[in-house]
Amino acid sequence: MKVIKEGGHRLFETDPVTVSYVAELLQQLRARGMDAVREFSAKFDDWSPASFELSAKQIDEAVAQCSDELVRDTEFCQGNVRRFAEAQLRTLTPLEVESRPGAWLGHKHIPVRCVGSYVPGGRYPMFGSAQMSIIPAKVAGVKTVVACTPPVKGSGYYPATINAMKQAGADRIFVLGGVPAMALMAFGLDGVEPADILCGAGNKFVAEAKRQLFGQCGIDLLAGPTEIAVVADDSADPALVACDLLGQAEHDPNSGQLCVCLSEKFARETLREVEKQLAVLPTRDIAQLSWRDYGKLYVAESRDEAIAISDDYAPEHLELHVSDVDYYFSRLTNYGSLFIGEETTVAYGDKSIGTNHILPTSRSARYTGGVWVGKFLKTVTYQRMTPAASVAVGEVTARQCDVERMLAHAITARVRVQRYGDPPR
Repeated sequence: MKVIKEGGHRLFETDPVTVSYVAELLQQLRARGMDAVREFSAKFDDWSPASFELSAKQIDEAVAQCSDELVRDTEFCQGNVRRFAEAQLRTLTPLEVESRPGAWLGHKHIPVRCVGSYVPGGRYPMFGSAQMSIIPAKVAGVKTVVACTPPVKGSGYYPATINAMKQAGADRIFVLGGVPAMALMAFGLDGVEPADILCGAGNKFVAEAKRQLFGQCGIDLLAGPTEIAVVADDSADPALVACDLLGQAEHDPNSGQLCVCLSEKFARETLREVEKQLAVLPTRDIAQLSWRDYGKLYVAESRDEAIAISDDYAPEHLELHVSDVDYYFSRLTNYGSLFIGEETTVAYGDKSIGTNHILPTSRSARYTGGVWVGKFLKTVTYQRMTPAASVAVGEVTARQCDVERMLAHAITARVRVQRYGDPPR
């Protein structure tokens, strides 16, 4: 491997100051409830309405502020997300098998009761994030989805976000951001049913709150700043590769970009294109920082080395700009979502085509995928037996328990052997 440009390493890290600060906020929110929610919302967002929850009338007023085109486009995007989630659900079938004569083992999928969905605001009002957690949850059969989104500082909601939340199927909508929003959903404040799972992206305080709340409720995943990797051979267009790298670089000064090329010539052309496009990029104030600090450009000696580099990076998003896509598709293992060929791009996954954009970052794609309909289902097992099977299994189980010195366990097995076995002669 040859390094053309090296960037910094990006891992999800717990900052001790943030950990302590969020812990104190959560303690106050747990102890003081809505009084603390109101205090912190006013302090952080200059937002303290009579009610943080929007009424049906207020929701309709928000939707009315959206153009017909925006409403139709949101329907288009959400329709794609819903169809894909429904197709995923159809793959999750119950199972029952007779594992030995008279003994049946099975599993079934049960939706959680309540999901807390956080739809981020901030620098970019990512209203498309609403469908990524709300729709899969509702398709899974979740009864109640409580959705929170931060206010536009001091002035209320972003209409497009409220429209997206309503279209996606949120049962209750709150204009509330940050740690107070996570506490409201997790603790069940303001008459909200406590969430079984918290879902959605956010800033470092939201991410830390999710980390600390895990255990009281489930979470989708812990996510840091976004990232992209591109594997490109000489058949690719360096201008298009550069364009896609910068498409992620604009997210955040800490966003990560990796480009693995198959020749130094292509790598140099891509580097020139990045610099050329940065000069005129409308969001270059952010993109140039993330490219400078976290952009990586490597040359691999072979396809297999390119795959190894990408798998080690374990990117949130991975694009393939190569002629032999099947070779890579069959061998790559670590990524959150894969974009095959130059015809697709990360923005399609983020906004419109239907795959989810709540994805693992900071190398967590080594052990998990992103949010999908299965995230909101519990796969639980069961067993049932005939008396004869209970005897056959019970005799072995009792002896195993004896070896482990778990004598009360052994008794539970032996009483069944005695109850269902042949009567003494």
